[in-house]
Amino acid sequence: MGERKIRNMEEFAGAIGISRPTVSKYFNDPASVRATTRARIEEALEQFDYRPNVYAINQNRQLTKNIGIVVPYLADPFFAEIVRRIERRCIDAGYSPTLFSSHGEQALENQILDGLRSLKPAGVLLAALGRASDKKEIEKFCRDVPTILFDSNLDGIGEAFVGSDNFSFVSQSVDYLTRSGEPPIFVEMATPANPNARKRRTAYVTKMEGLGLEPHIVQLPGEGWAFEEIGYQGTMKLLKDGNLPTNTILCSNDRLAIGVLSACYESGLKVGQDPSCDLRVAGHDDHPFARYTCPSLTTVAHDYDSVSNRSVELLFELINNGGRFEQRSEVLFASRLILRGSA
Repeated sequence: MGERKIRNMEEFAGAIGISRPTVSKYFNDPASVRATTRARIEEALEQFDYRPNVYAINQNRQLTKNIGIVVPYLADPFFAEIVRRIERRCIDAGYSPTLFSSHGEQALENQILDGLRSLKPAGVLLAALGRASDKKEIEKFCRDVPTILFDSNLDGIGEAFVGSDNFSFVSQSVDYLTRSGEPPIFVEMATPANPNARKRRTAYVTKMEGLGLEPHIVQLPGEGWAFEEIGYQGTMKLLKDGNLPTNTILCSNDRLAIGVLSACYESGLKVGQDPSCDLRVAGHDDHPFARYTCPSLTTVAHDYDSVSNRSVELLFELINNGGRFEQRSEVLFASRLILRGSA
């Protein structure tokens, strides 16, 4: 390691006797400079232990290589899984993705968006809180920064939206459950954090009425993102009260269903498809852990690949189009029924 401390790219270029534009060209694409020059720069990097400030380089460009990714709650494995795919696509395309979680808080979501402006991102992929979002602030941000919304739609905001078809989710689950046994009740949170929950409840009611069946909705108390705990506590009370009108429980999402399964086990109830079982339980999302519950959870799956890939493709198109589309578009991907042991 060299004794001299290099503070910026200008000092680095002067120390090694290579022009600043050539050094900058190397950091943008090492293969773009001659092999002998590349070898000199790489040797000097080790000698001086110098690494450039990527954000500073980006901010000096008219169009940066920064990509912002914002989700409501990164601890939710659904968002972790879809973001993993988005990040990989951005990195492979030569962009620098930065991930933010708003932790279910409107104030923090606004703060993140305000901070993103200082990074001068080429574009942003935003999974907004939804009903809890400050729509005026998000609309203002989307006017300033090229933005694609995913998972949670805010009508008319952003240049495009990519997500899953929630009616397709619920239609498939209700169809299957009514064909294979007693019609399901629909279990959801009374104050859901998940922005798609209301759409799923509406789809359940529409589908049940379309089949000539009476919808039954059970709303569990609780707020925030501790879905499993809310599902567990609410189901324990539900079972204690003995008010189930059917032996089939359809949950708004898989995380609630995982809590329901836990409560059933603790209450000594057997869940599954066999006639000897007490209850059937199903969910929505194909949570990454759904196949490992006991019994494994019947669910309806997001098309993770299609949602993540199309979100990134649209963002790249938007960036190349100067940050605006002529018309806002919405892309919805159908779901897929996954039959497992719980129903």
